[in-house]
Parts: sequence; C-alpha cells; structure tokens
Amino acid sequence: MNDIAGTKPALRWVVHASVVFLVVLWVIPTLGLLISSFRTADQISGSGWWRSLFPSEQNLTLRSAAPDTQVLEGELYVIEGQLFGDDEPTTISKWGISARDVDAFAPGETAELRRGGTITVDAGGAYRMENTEEFSGKRGARVFVTAQLPPEFTLDNYKKILLDQSSTDSMAKAFFNTLTVTIPATIIPILVAAFAAYALAWMEFPGRALLIAAVVGLLVVPLQLALIPLLKFHLNTGIGKGYLGVWLAHTGFGMPLAIYLLRNYMAGLPRDLIENARVDGATEFQIFTKLILPLSFPALASFAIFQFLWTWNDLLVAKVFLIDATGQTTVMTNRIVELLGTRGGNWEILATAAFVSIFVPLVVFFAMQKYLVRGLLAGSVK
Repeated sequence: MNDIAGTKPALRWVVHASVVFLVVLWVIPTLGLLISSFRTADQISGSGWWRSLFPSEQNLTLRSAAPDTQVLEGELYVIEGQLFGDDEPTTISKWGISARDVDAFAPGETAELRRGGTITVDAGGAYRMENTEEFSGKRGARVFVTAQLPPEFTLDNYKKILLDQSSTDSMAKAFFNTLTVTIPATIIPILVAAFAAYALAWMEFPGRALLIAAVVGLLVVPLQLALIPLLKFHLNTGIGKGYLGVWLAHTGFGMPLAIYLLRNYMAGLPRDLIENARVDGATEFQIFTKLILPLSFPALASFAIFQFLWTWNDLLVAKVFLIDATGQTTVMTNRIVELLGTRGGNWEILATAAFVSIFVPLVVFFAMQKYLVRGLLAGSVK
C-alpha cells in the first residue's frame, strides 16, 4: 500500500544507491589499471593515474654531451646542448650534479664539476659547460633534474607483453595457453551436462531422485579435497600432467553446477511442449537437440560465463594438472605471479599484464550478460 504511483519507497532508493556504489567500486580500479597500462614507468612513479592528463613533476637522471663534442672558445673549452629532446617541452624547477643532492641548484645557477669546470642549466634544459682545461672521458656529466613533464601515453608496454617474443616479460605464449585450456574446459562440461540435465528433468528411470540429490551434494564439496587423489589417478592411468588432464579436471569440478543449473531450467519448460513432440513421433534425442537446447540457451550461456571466468582466472588447478618444470604450458595467472616476483617495481608491466588478463573475460561477460540473469533465475519461481 505504501508503493503509491509516482512515488518510490525508501528500500528502492537503497537498492539503487547500492548498485551505483558497487559499479563505481568496480569501475574505478579497472579504469586505473587501463590508464596505467598506457603510461611509462616514470609517469607512474611520479603521479597517480587520476593525474595522467596533467603535467607531472619527476626526478630524472640525464647526461650532457660527450667530451668529444667540446669546442674551444677563446681560452675556454665549452660543451653546449639540450638535456631534453627538441620535441619535449619541459620546465626544470631544481637540478643537481650529485645523486645525494638532486635539488641543490635552481635554474640558471652554476655548479662546479668534480672533474673540473662548471655547468649551468636553465629552466628549459639548455646547458653550458666551461673549463679552462680540456674535458676528458668518454661519457658526459650526469645531471639530476626535477622537471615538469607533459602527459605521455605509449603502446610499448603492450608490444613488450604481447608481441616481443624475446622479452622476458612476454605473455603471448601464456595467453594462447590459457585460451587452449579455457575454451575446451568450457565447452566439454556444457555438452556433457546438457545431456544429463535433460535426462534428470524429463526422463523417468529408477534412482533419478538420488542422482539429483547427489548432484546437489557435490555442489558443496571443496575442489581442494579432490586435487591430490585426482592427480594420482591421472598419473596412474597415463593421463599425466597436460592439457587433457586439466580439461578433465575442470570438467569434473564444473559438472555439478552445470547439471544443477541446466536441470532447473529445463524442468521449467512447458510439459505440453515435450509431450506434443513425443506424440508427433519425435525421439528423445530429437526433442533434446531440436527443442530443448534452443530453448535452454539462456541457461547454457549463464553457465558458460561462469565456467569461462573460473577457468580463465584459475591458478590452482593449472598448477596441479598442467604446469610443469619446463614452463612451456604456463597460463596467464601463473605468468603474472612470476612477473610479481621478477618485476615487482615495474608497475607499467604489471598493470599491462593484469589488464590483458581481464580483457577477454570482460568481452565474454558483456557479450553474454543479457542471458545471465534469465539463466540463473530459471526454476526459482513457478
């Protein structure tokens, strides 16, 4: 009675606010990961991703030109040049010649070099080195600057992760290995569970109720309990560690939910539809393939989303049944763990690898999400 036309109860506002909060909570870190994947290491260390469109202050280590570029002007040896490229508009706020004191001088001030001579750096990055004696050595002097740099975005991180096979950070092989695991591990349980779900929903045979109860009971069994026994079974039967073993493992672990979800959906289909098909002479297989499967697409799609996400993001099952000492069968989740150990400070590489790993699941989810709710709610109401 309180839900009068034109008004919205307080509970509805709470629901809407909660949905908006959850969406923002999910979108903000994903957006930050995406933006960070296009930034350089210096940009990431200098400012947060939310300031990626604004100039950022960074500490840089640069070098002057080599001594062989010096010229003699009167009685002074002079080296002149630009610390930055001609196409890099920058403004230096502080600079120094020692790593212990990187902001010792302001633009326009002159510092004495340890090997003799002086250097002057202006706000635009132009420098002039002077010495009464000839500069020696093979490399130029190091100059530490604190400068305002314009925003910079690059595709180099993605090239290194996906295209550069010689790079130690490459994830191309792990990407295709993950696809090799995920696609069959999603299709196989759907095919097997669809037949079982139809039998449990529409075929009469002894023990059907017990089988349904067993399927429900298997839903609460932790997969960790079966890992070691199943691995021993694979090794004893010759399956071993490999793609076949991980496909069978994912199929077995995903089967209870698949059968339960599809059986509930199929049981909710009109009985008259099935009986009329039988009266018309259709076999059980024809009813299943030409009638039940097309009508059950929402349930099939909803389970496919879950199974795809679970197998794509899986690390434990892949560690047990697939990945060996050679590293040739590694998956993306394991590759990211390896990068965390070897590239813990390279946030641009880690951000790119993480976004690559979530991009495909995002595409799958948004492509099939319209079937998700219909499939999950199947059989919940009559």
